[in-house]
Amino acid sequence: MNESGSRARYETRLARVLDHIYDHLDEPLDIDHLAEIACLSPYHWHRIYQAMYGETVATTVRRLRLHHAAGYLANGSMSIAEIAERSGYSSLQSFSRTFRAVFGVPPAQYRKRGTHSRFRPALPGDDQMTMREVVIRSVEPFTLLSVDHVGPYMQIGKAFDALFGWLARHNLLEAEMRMIGIYFDDPGVIDENALRSKAGVLLPQRVLAAVTVSAPVSMVSVRGGEYAVLRHTGPYSDMRAAYEWLYGTWLVQSGREAADAPVFEEYLNSPKDTAPGDLMTEICLPLR
Repeated sequence: MNESGSRARYETRLARVLDHIYDHLDEPLDIDHLAEIACLSPYHWHRIYQAMYGETVATTVRRLRLHHAAGYLANGSMSIAEIAERSGYSSLQSFSRTFRAVFGVPPAQYRKRGTHSRFRPALPGDDQMTMREVVIRSVEPFTLLSVDHVGPYMQIGKAFDALFGWLARHNLLEAEMRMIGIYFDDPGVIDENALRSKAGVLLPQRVLAAVTVSAPVSMVSVRGGEYAVLRHTGPYSDMRAAYEWLYGTWLVQSGREAADAPVFEEYLNSPKDTAPGDLMTEICLPLR
C-alpha cells in the first residue's frame, strides 16, 4: 500500500473515533473501547491519534466537553453540578478548577459575567456592545469546499474534523486557507437536531481549480454583496448572545434589511491552539 493509501486508512479509522466522541460527550468514554472503534492496538492507537491530530485524545475530549459546558452555562439554566457531571467530572470542585484554568474564571462567574454578558440589555456602567462594533463590508462571491452538518451548531466541529481529514488525504492542507461555517437555520425556531450548516474552507483559486471533490466533501458558493460584520472575541459558547444582539439590536436600529441568504462565520484562529477567551470569529450577516 502506498503512503497516501496508508494514511487514508488511518484517517478513516480515527474519523470513526472522533464521530463516537462527538456523539457521546455526555457519557463515559473508555479508552480501550475507542481503540476497538479505531480497530487499532490499545497500546499504540493514542500515539497515532496524537501524531495525526496534534493533540492527545484526552485533550480532545476535555476541550470538547468544556466547550459544551460553556454553552450550557451561557445559554441555559442547568445547574453547575449537572453540567460538571455531564462533562465527565466526578466532583464539582474538579470541574470548577479545570474550567477556571481554561476559561480564566470559575463556572458561576462565567455564567454571570462571561463575554456573552456584553450582549445583554445595557445597564448603567456596563461595557455593552455599540452600533460602532459592526462594519459594513463588500464581499466578492466565493466557493468553498465543505462538509454538511445536521444537528446542534455547537457540534459543527465534527464536520470540520471530517473536512480536514479529507483535505489531508488529498494533500490540500494549505497554510493560507480560511475556515468558514455557513448556518442556514434559526435555532430559536428549528429543533437543534435538525439545524443545517456547512463546515467549509476557502482555498486559493489556483488550488481550488484543480480539486476533484468526493464524498463527504462538496463545493458550495457563497453570494457576494454587502455584509454586516461583527467581530466576536471569546468562546464559541457566547455566539448565541452575539447573534441575538446583532439581529435584535443592531439590525433593527440600522435601517438595513437582511438579504435572503444564510449567515456565515469566519474563524480567524483555532480552538486547538488558542485559549477560549482569545478565539476570534467574524459573524457575517448578508444585507439587501
